[in-house]
Amino acid sequence: MILIAGPCVIESQEQLEIIATDLIKYHKSPQIDFYFKASFDKANRTSLESYRGPGLQEGLQMLAKIKEDFGYKILTDVHESYQVPAVAEVADVIQIPAFLCRQTDLLVAAAKTERIVNIKKGQFMAPADMRYSVLKVLKTRGYVDVDYTTSKEAGVWLTERGTTFGYNNLVVDMRSLVIMREFAPVIFDATHAVQMPGGAGGKSSGNKEFVAPLARAAAAVGVDGFFFETHYDPTCALSDGPNMVTPQELEEIVDDIFKIRDVLQGE
Repeated sequence: MILIAGPCVIESQEQLEIIATDLIKYHKSPQIDFYFKASFDKANRTSLESYRGPGLQEGLQMLAKIKEDFGYKILTDVHESYQVPAVAEVADVIQIPAFLCRQTDLLVAAAKTERIVNIKKGQFMAPADMRYSVLKVLKTRGYVDVDYTTSKEAGVWLTERGTTFGYNNLVVDMRSLVIMREFAPVIFDATHAVQMPGGAGGKSSGNKEFVAPLARAAAAVGVDGFFFETHYDPTCALSDGPNMVTPQELEEIVDDIFKIRDVLQGE
C-alpha cells in the first residue's frame, strides 16, 4: 500500500525532523510503500498574508536532508514549469496540485523527468475527465493507450481530494475512486478531502473528524494508497491545521485501513 504522509508546508528543519521521526514505522513496514510529503511553497493560499513556505531552493535543501537522514522517498508539489528540474533532483514523486491538473505545460515538464507524477484531481473536475491529464503525461513519455496497467508502468498516479459542493465545502464521491482507477493507480487524500476552502474568513478551515470515516470508506471501495497531512500539533500548524491529523491519530487510521483490506482479501 502506498502511504504519503507529512506536514502541509515546511515550517522549519526542526519541524520536518520531528514529524519524520514519528513516521519511521511506516518506512520500515514491509506492507507500505512510504513517501514523506511537505511543500516548499503553498502558492495557492487564500490570502496574500498567509504563510507560503521557505521557497524552492531552501525548501529543497531541507527535504534533501530528510531524504539523506531518514532514507525516505520524497513527494512535493510544483506550481510552475521552471521548478520541475530542480524538484526532480530531490523528489521521487512530483505532485501536480489540484487547481493545476489541466495545466499542459506543467504536466509535460513533469513527464519529461524520470519521476513518478502524481496528479491531484481538481475540485472542479469530473473523475472521467482526469484521463486526459493522465494522457498528457503518458504521450510525453511515449505511451499511447491510457489504462491502469500502462499508467502504473509509466509512473502516473491520480489523487482524489474531494469535489466542490456549494461554497466553502467539499464532498467525496466514492464513485470517482472506481472511475479513475480504470486508467491510473488512485491515491485517496483523506485530509484535503475534509478541507473547507476559504471557510475561515481569508483562510481555509476543515472538519478533521471526517478523516478517519472517509479513509475507511475509501479502503472498502479499493484504492492503491492514501495521503494524510500530518503534524504533531495541528492547532499550531501554519497551513491546513484544521484538517491535519497527529501521528497518533494516523496510526489508528492506518490500522483500520489494514483491517478492512484484510477482510476484503479474505485474510
